[in-house]
Amino acid sequence: MSYSFEGKVAVVTGGARGIGAAIAQAFREAGATVHIIDIAPGDWFVGDVSDKATLERFAAHVIGESGHVDVLVNNALPRMKGLDECTYEDFQYALAVGVTAPFYLTKLLAPHFAAGASVVNIASSRDRMSQPRTESYTAAKGGIAALTHALAISLSGKARVNSISPGWIDTTGSDITGADALQQPVGRVGKPDDIAALALFLCSEGAGFITGENICVDGGMTKLMIYHGEHGWRYEPEGRVGV
Repeated sequence: MSYSFEGKVAVVTGGARGIGAAIAQAFREAGATVHIIDIAPGDWFVGDVSDKATLERFAAHVIGESGHVDVLVNNALPRMKGLDECTYEDFQYALAVGVTAPFYLTKLLAPHFAAGASVVNIASSRDRMSQPRTESYTAAKGGIAALTHALAISLSGKARVNSISPGWIDTTGSDITGADALQQPVGRVGKPDDIAALALFLCSEGAGFITGENICVDGGMTKLMIYHGEHGWRYEPEGRVGV
């Protein structure tokens, strides 16, 4: 399905690589003017979204260049560390990137949202499941999922706000086969374009009756139940083998 965003303005945080780059490219191909902020050097607005002053400068840059915003995609990636090595500062930084920045950038740009504006927050299937030692990332993704429905209510009548929770998305272009692919009921690992396609839909008029939702895009992985001893799988928790 094709969408037209001619004359629209889209803002994407963390848009230099991976999912963010795919989303930015999808909106460009649909006709939108796209503003990116990323910490990586490049021909976009370079800056760390954890920094309040940087967000203020970026918002001023966007409005100065384009005058309004139709789409805001909060995608910048929080730091992933766990109980074993995550410091207080590491955890605070993850929350700053993953929760505070989306909140504050939305607040800064909201007065300039055009009619029919849409915000898409990139959460994660880790907002409902975890691996060991991922506390900082998981907390940030859980936070942005909850922030989504709060913003949807506060911005009622001004912008729709939804979030996407990607599962395993390969951003390297690898050909992943075998068990790693088959553990997704659809039979493959996800691609950044899978997330970009949903972001386009959520910001289109076709999604005009959708707000406050968190949509998990994981090939069905979080719906697959596997018990110990099934399909050759054995559960042996680290540090608890034999328990």
